[in-house]
Amino acid sequence: MARPPLRRLGPEDLAALGDEELLDVQFRELDLKIEGTDLAQRIEQLNGELASRGLIFRPHYWLSDEWFTPDGIPGMAIPFYLAHPRLAKLELSQMLEVEGGDADSCMRILRHEAGHAIDNAFHLRRRRQRRELFGDHTLPYPEHYAPKPYSKNFVLHLDSWYAQSHPDEDFAETFALWLTPDAQWRQRYQDWPALRKLEYLDQLMQSLAGRTPPLTTTETLDPLSSIKRTLRQHYRKKRRHYVVGYPSFYDRDLRRLFSDAPECGQNMTAAQFLIKIRKSVRKMVGSWTGIYQYTIDQVFQDMIERSRQLNLRLRGPEEQARLEFTVLLTVQTMNYLHDGGHRVAL
Repeated sequence: MARPPLRRLGPEDLAALGDEELLDVQFRELDLKIEGTDLAQRIEQLNGELASRGLIFRPHYWLSDEWFTPDGIPGMAIPFYLAHPRLAKLELSQMLEVEGGDADSCMRILRHEAGHAIDNAFHLRRRRQRRELFGDHTLPYPEHYAPKPYSKNFVLHLDSWYAQSHPDEDFAETFALWLTPDAQWRQRYQDWPALRKLEYLDQLMQSLAGRTPPLTTTETLDPLSSIKRTLRQHYRKKRRHYVVGYPSFYDRDLRRLFSDAPECGQNMTAAQFLIKIRKSVRKMVGSWTGIYQYTIDQVFQDMIERSRQLNLRLRGPEEQARLEFTVLLTVQTMNYLHDGGHRVAL
């Protein structure tokens, strides 16, 4: 029996589909282009920033399932959802945030991936001083890492102290900060050991100005047209990746904030209160800690369910409870970071 022909779903087709229909779409059915989108304008901005530094190197770009720059390829994959607002909306509903969905965060990631791409294009890993300053690029990527939030040996660019996850990420983060217009990194990092990395990278990029890189391939990896998975399968895996072994919240923490005493019996339940503040507090703690909002949301759900089981209610004013709960969630999240549980991005 002949297989039905593969669908080709263009921008207008996608706009008409509901979430359940979209989730059953295979990546290879997405007929998307970068040209003509907001993403194209941001790529043009990145290319302009490279040109302003005298660099003639330009990464090449393609759409895939996630952000990544493959080893040995001087270009970057950009997630599919940035090529269509309907897909960005689906990403938000599935993961509670859209990585690179606004102009500022998109440019930050583009600059970071450009750091990997230029590293590949000029074989910079082979340079002795690069290895001495940033570390051994052959080290395997860890599944988790334990950042030191107050370390001054690394620049701060992307969330989650990402430069600390691997030597290659340290290099890409340093490049991204160096490339950012008006970053004023000499002043900002004046007393930091990380300044040596920035100064080295500044000298290195000056030496590459006007030079054509030895590696100019336009090879890609996992373009949309090659991925047979459905979006449902993709999000199932992605959510599983970010549901991690969070430390248990002890009952005493909940009882300290809420109460099951008879005199509180007419107050709002703790579960109702947590549902009410869930979105805003999740977003706030995510921005402070760099932890993926989806991960934090799983903690919220656990606490809501446990509050129901304990029959807890507010014991005082809502604003005070909101403040105390935000502090508790932030502290627990930071403890999780220090315990080495922060996941490297997919």
